[in-house]
Amino acid sequence: MKMKVIVMLAAFALTASAASAQELPRKVQNVEVLDLDGKPAKLPHFGEKNLMIFYVDPDRHKQNEDFTIELEKNGRAASENIYGFGVMNLKDAPMVPNGMARSMAKKRTASNGATVLADQDRILSTAWKLGDCNNQFVLMIVSKEGELVFLRKGILSDADKEAFYETIEQYK
Repeated sequence: MKMKVIVMLAAFALTASAASAQELPRKVQNVEVLDLDGKPAKLPHFGEKNLMIFYVDPDRHKQNEDFTIELEKNGRAASENIYGFGVMNLKDAPMVPNGMARSMAKKRTASNGATVLADQDRILSTAWKLGDCNNQFVLMIVSKEGELVFLRKGILSDADKEAFYETIEQYK
């Protein structure tokens, strides 16, 4: 009897999580987060270009570092139609003061020219219903039509990387 109840609860939990998880692609809206000076900023080029977004918990900023270095070197995502940038998920890094994280990012972007924004209150993950992003590197592609077409969280598997490259090719 106990086993039957456990199995039923597990099945219910799986069904509930599957029902709450939205399928891709799904429509998303531009959100306002902060620039590295702490001023309100919308996501750049939203609705104008296809976006490649790295939503990163500063506690895990090196998660998938090999992939991001490879991506920079191989240029497989480079295109006039794609704009890539990062958003720091500061709410899930309580041990890193927000001002310090923005300052460190500002120094780094001064040397590499990257665009990095800051999300202090999970605005992006909440608005786009991304679920738990704590301690995770989140890789997304949003079409210029405002559809989230690719989403992976955590350590990327080889299959995840291949799916990313297949998806990005469609939006170049």
